[in-house]
Order: sequence, then C-alpha cells, then structure tokens
Amino acid sequence: MIAALSGFIAVSIGAFGAHAWKVLLIENEGVDMFKTASQYHFIHTLALLAMVILSLKITSKYLQYASYAFALGIILFSGSLYLMALLQWTFLGPVTPIGGLLLLAGWFLIAIAAFKTKLS
Repeated sequence: MIAALSGFIAVSIGAFGAHAWKVLLIENEGVDMFKTASQYHFIHTLALLAMVILSLKITSKYLQYASYAFALGIILFSGSLYLMALLQWTFLGPVTPIGGLLLLAGWFLIAIAAFKTKLS
C-alpha cells in the first residue's frame, strides 16, 4: 500500500512540477532540485515495490527494514527537495542528507538480506 501511494504521489507531484508549478520552479531556480527529488522518488518507489515482491519469496527482517528506510528516505530526501524547490524553505537543507543516508541504508540492508539468504 505504501509503494502504491508513493507511486501515486510521485506521478502527481511530477505532473504538477512539469505543468502547474513550472513557472514557480523557474522563478525559484528550483527546476534541477525538483527533478532530482522526482527522480529519486520514482526510483525508490520502485525499490519499495521490489521489497514487496521479494518479501513474497524471502522472509527477512532486513528487507522489512529496507522498506522502512526507503519510505522514510523518500519523505526526507525528496520531500525536503520538493519543499526547497517550491517554497525556498532552505532551512530544510540539513534534512536532505539524512534522507539520502536512509536511502543508502535501504540498499545496504538489501545486500545484507541477500547475503544472509545465500548463507541459509
């Protein structure tokens, strides 16, 4: 459900960014930041969906942790970039790398799950 909701939000925000918010993003010089947020949002939404599919085949707490890391990482990384690009809320700048670390943690947790599954 979270992956589906994230995908819906990613498409919606992407569409608004390309159309309704285009002038605002240009004025705020936030086009590149918005594109980065959108790209990472989509990629990690697909990663969340992959966690759902993998969890049908593999029972691993690390896959569950990866899902949590991806979901929170999307919110913090992409969310902070969206808000900075649209509203110029630069005070959120320190939040972005925390979200990035969570996204990295998600990939690392997948690697741990794969390693532990191969050993068992």
